[in-house]
Amino acid sequence: MTMRACVLLALVLMLGVAPVVPLRAQAVAASPSTASGQKAEPQANSAGKKKEAEEGTEAFKKSPMVISLGRMMGMSPETASTVFTWFNFVILALAILYALAKALPKTFRGRTQGIQKNLVEARSATEEANARLSGVEARLAKLDGEIAALKSEAEKDAAADEARIKASVADERERIAHAAEQEIAAAEAHAQRNLREFAAKLAVEQAASKLNISDDDDSEIVRGFAARLAASGKGGSN
Repeated sequence: MTMRACVLLALVLMLGVAPVVPLRAQAVAASPSTASGQKAEPQANSAGKKKEAEEGTEAFKKSPMVISLGRMMGMSPETASTVFTWFNFVILALAILYALAKALPKTFRGRTQGIQKNLVEARSATEEANARLSGVEARLAKLDGEIAALKSEAEKDAAADEARIKASVADERERIAHAAEQEIAAAEAHAQRNLREFAAKLAVEQAASKLNISDDDDSEIVRGFAARLAASGKGGSN
């Protein structure tokens, strides 16, 4: 039973290749007609191709291998050709799927690795951006503190300058007032002295007008009166 299955499988594989031979032969035989038919109309070309396809299919159905395999499997030539055609299609589809199954994982793996690499790079870029943002925020926080410190120091300096200016103005006011008081006192003393001298002269003149005295006596009286006035002025100032 196993041997028979192997033989059938070999025959089927041979049938899978068999349809290609008539088609190639027909293609070679049709090449002169194709070359000559380049000047014909498109409808004639399509009709010729359709006819060639039908002839190839009919030749495949009536091939000795299909008929013999159909008899071995208890099938008619039409059914056997249909089964073998579908079997060839399934084999071709499986071959394509097998090739895709071998190629797609590599492709998907490459794409997955590329996506993972992009994710890692994006994560690294995000972390770097966050680190830079943290640094900028820290600098801004320090800058706010420095600005506050400079503002406080400026306010302290302004207050100290204001106090120093006020103290200087007060000292200058006091110095000016003291100088003015001294000037007033000096002027008052000078005025009092002039007034005493004037009063002494006036008294001497009045006395001289009433008394007939000599010039020496007059001088002596004036000196004595001035001395008394000076003594009385010193006593009043003390």
